[in-house]
Amino acid sequence: MTREQLFEQILKKKSYLCIGLDTDPKKLPEHLLDAEDPVYEFNRQIIDATADLCVAYKPNIAFYEAQGPKGWVSLEKTLQHIPDEIFTIADAKRGDIGNTSELYARAFFETMNFDSVTVAPYMGSDSVKPFLVQGGKWVILLALTSNPGSQDFQMLKLADGNEEYLFEQVLRESANWASVGQMMYVVGATQAEYIERVRAIVPNHFLLVPGVGAQGGSLEEISRLGMNQQCGLLINSSRAIIYASSGRDFADRAREAALEVQREMEQYLEQYVLHL
Repeated sequence: MTREQLFEQILKKKSYLCIGLDTDPKKLPEHLLDAEDPVYEFNRQIIDATADLCVAYKPNIAFYEAQGPKGWVSLEKTLQHIPDEIFTIADAKRGDIGNTSELYARAFFETMNFDSVTVAPYMGSDSVKPFLVQGGKWVILLALTSNPGSQDFQMLKLADGNEEYLFEQVLRESANWASVGQMMYVVGATQAEYIERVRAIVPNHFLLVPGVGAQGGSLEEISRLGMNQQCGLLINSSRAIIYASSGRDFADRAREAALEVQREMEQYLEQYVLHL
């Protein structure tokens, strides 16, 4: 999927919502447990209920790896059920030496046909560039995350009197590795006070922003500070949508939660993008 195609979907759906399919077998509605593949059945109903309200789905790969071979089967069936026009993100946080990264890229881009994969940058360019060789595929690089431990390294000040943080150097350097049509960045919603610093370095890139919803990030603040002329944001919500109910109405309640977010996003698109 190209940058232009993604923006077309954003305008068509009046949404920049990404739904995280972080499907935990321990949290599935009880009535699904007798299904042949409960995880896939849950995902299928969530997708059917929300596909017209979001522009991306993001399975967190750990939830599927933890189940062993059957988890990979559930993931593959889930991917096949996602409509072609919806952007798919393998939230895998990979990143290793070159030949290993080549195999990770083959796994997610060729074998599983994801549109994008999240990648950790701290082994440097040769761990990231193998993901960038396939046309039409994206790297989503971890830049500034929401977890408390992000302070350990990402927020370190550079030496020699430089006032930049380490995450800013990561942004500045990695922006040279690929075009704005191949690379996005993860910036946590709970780090909203740094969005302006991010945008000063990468004004035209898309940002994948987790942390809105259950983690307490502000959709309004992120939208106001982070949008660019092509929206430039994918706002992820996982638990607040997919676990809106644990009963038989889980898909309907997920739709209601997604619709509430989409309607708010429509206002911000009108305010911050369409009026530019």
